[in-house]
Amino acid sequence: MPSEMQHQVMGYDRAATMFSPDGHLLQVEYAEKVVNFGSASIGIKCKDGIIIVADKRIRDKLIDIESAYKIFEIDEHIIATSAGILADARVLIDHAQVLAQQNKVTYGSPVEPIIIMRMIADRKQYFTQFGGARPYGVSIMIAGVNKGKPYLYASDVYGNLFTYKANAIGENDEKIKEILRKDYKEGLSIDEGIRFCLKIFKEVLGKNFDLDRFDVGFIKIGEEKLKRMQGDELKKFVK
Repeated sequence: MPSEMQHQVMGYDRAATMFSPDGHLLQVEYAEKVVNFGSASIGIKCKDGIIIVADKRIRDKLIDIESAYKIFEIDEHIIATSAGILADARVLIDHAQVLAQQNKVTYGSPVEPIIIMRMIADRKQYFTQFGGARPYGVSIMIAGVNKGKPYLYASDVYGNLFTYKANAIGENDEKIKEILRKDYKEGLSIDEGIRFCLKIFKEVLGKNFDLDRFDVGFIKIGEEKLKRMQGDELKKFVK
């Protein structure tokens, strides 16, 4: 009998707080699988700012494309994207937006991106260590500009967080990361970064590549304000 099936029979997956004999939190690992089914996003630090290119992967023609954002504004200088259960992401983003405004009111200055990321990661970790609630089935990637520098963070289902130069979450994330490790070069401009991300998606998606699938958000150093691009606006970045 496979190890995972044996653990299910023995009941080690009945609660997020129960370790299996070989040190796994099975409910959390199941939540990780949900993330891998979510549509992919790529984030890249650039010399003049930060970008996120997200695949909206809208299959229902009845849905208004304009309403299907995959990039969320936490504050003018911080954006986020997610992979996994979108409703879980929305709740975490709501908390992040409140924290950003509280910081602005209390201290009179924009919140640092790492503070937002730590709050989200802490909240996700908290839901892996008590019974009666399931883990958040979502990975979050945060991108922001603070004091003239771009920052990119991501946290997984467990609540781990890391700082990145370039990163991908969601479907085919390992394949995308391999391309990033091979071809990513520091010092890209925002335009070059968008072109690079779309090139990766074109390689990964093949015949399913369509510009209408993508939501692009970027923040320039010095402006520190979210700008979005979709659909026809992206044609100039694809050969």
